[in-house]
Amino acid sequence: MSQPARVVLDTNLVLSALVFAQGRLAVLRHAWQEARFVPLVSKTTTAELIRVLAYPKFKLDAEARQELLADYLPWCATVRIPNPPPVTPACRDVYDQPFLQLAVAGQADYLVSGDLDLLSLAGQIPCPIVTADTFLKTLNS
Repeated sequence: MSQPARVVLDTNLVLSALVFAQGRLAVLRHAWQEARFVPLVSKTTTAELIRVLAYPKFKLDAEARQELLADYLPWCATVRIPNPPPVTPACRDVYDQPFLQLAVAGQADYLVSGDLDLLSLAGQIPCPIVTADTFLKTLNS
């Protein structure tokens, strides 16, 4: 039996999968909980997720945020980003750089994003940078 894919999910995809339980990306949540892939996280990407879950627009109290994190983090593999971090292409959005570094340092099989700044860098790191739809097709094949 082959190992599940090691996957970096950008924060927006994780949010969609967690916050919108009936949304089109809820299937990602089920897939990581079924160990069909292993999400990779770093200190920086986890801190961003925690910060974004606290945005007022989501109307999540501290207990709800903790429950959502408990539906994600136990299935993740934490990757320590070395200092200096791995060389990655420069991204137009500096806040996306940690996802590139995580993908390289964590030897990810995929970086999955809906962010055009990240998608535009496809082919410039060792793993494919793909949309959620493309990743889900791969996962289901």
